[in-house]
Amino acid sequence: MNFFSQSDLSTRSKKQLTLASNEIHLWMTKPEELLGNDELLATYSTLLTSTELAKQQRYKFAKDRHDALITRAFIRDLLSYYADLSPQDWQFEKGSKDKPEVINCPLPIRFNISHTKNLIICAVTLEDDIGCDVENTGRSNDVLAIAERYFSPKESTELFALPEAEQRHRFFDYWTLKESYIKAWGLGLAIPLTDFSFNINDTEQHYKNLFTIKQDISLSFAQHRVDEPQIWRSWLIYPSAAIDKKQEHRIALSLRTKADNQKTDYQLRFFDTLPLLGYQEI
Repeated sequence: MNFFSQSDLSTRSKKQLTLASNEIHLWMTKPEELLGNDELLATYSTLLTSTELAKQQRYKFAKDRHDALITRAFIRDLLSYYADLSPQDWQFEKGSKDKPEVINCPLPIRFNISHTKNLIICAVTLEDDIGCDVENTGRSNDVLAIAERYFSPKESTELFALPEAEQRHRFFDYWTLKESYIKAWGLGLAIPLTDFSFNINDTEQHYKNLFTIKQDISLSFAQHRVDEPQIWRSWLIYPSAAIDKKQEHRIALSLRTKADNQKTDYQLRFFDTLPLLGYQEI
C-alpha cells in the first residue's frame, strides 16, 4: 500500500469519503504492521481520551495493549474520512443497548468493530444497525464441541452432515454470522445463539479477485424469538491470498434494515489503512 509518510502527519489534509445510503464500507488494518513504530504509537495515544487510555493500559499483556491502542486510533481516524472532525474530536457513548455510538457526528453513521489475531475490521454504514465479526480460522479450539453447545439444531444437523474435511470451514461460517447478528442488535450473548439459524446458499461472487463473497443467506428464528427474517441482510467474506497470505480469516456482516430499505441493493466497498497514514480502497 502507498501510505503517507510520517513526516506528512501534521500537514496533510484528509481525502474525504462519501458514504452512499446503499453502501457498506468495510475497513481493515493489521496491528502487527505497526509494532516497533514508537513515534506513531505515541501519536495514537494523544488521540484517546483519558478514560480510553486508562482502559487500554489495564490490559495485562503488551500485545493486547498494542491492539487496543490501534483499535481506538483506527476507529477515530477512519471516521474522520466521513466528516470534518479531527480524530481526537470524536465523542462516543454507549447506546441504549450498550453498543458504542458517536454522539457528535453530522451524519447518521452506524459502525461496528471486530478484531482477531493480526486483523481489526470496522463496518460502516448509514442509519441501519450493522454488526461485523472476524475470526482467525487457524485457532486451536475444539470448534465442533462449541457447535454442539451453541448452534441451533438446524445448524448442527447441517454441519455434521458435511464431510469431516468441510466441517471446520462451515463452523466459522456459522460462528461469524452469529456473532455479527448479535452485535448488530448490540445485546451480545443476551440473545442465545440457539434461538436463530442461518441458511447459507454457497453461491459465490468475486470482488476484484481479492474477496469471495456469499450473500444468499437467510435467517430463521425459534418460535419464542421475536424478530423478522425479512429485515436482515448478511454476507460472508473470504479474503484471498493477496489480502490474507494464509487465508486464515473469515468475516461476516449482518445488517438490520429499516422498512424503507428492505429492497435496497447494498454494495460493499473495501478499505485498507494504517491509522493516520492514509488508506487505499481495494
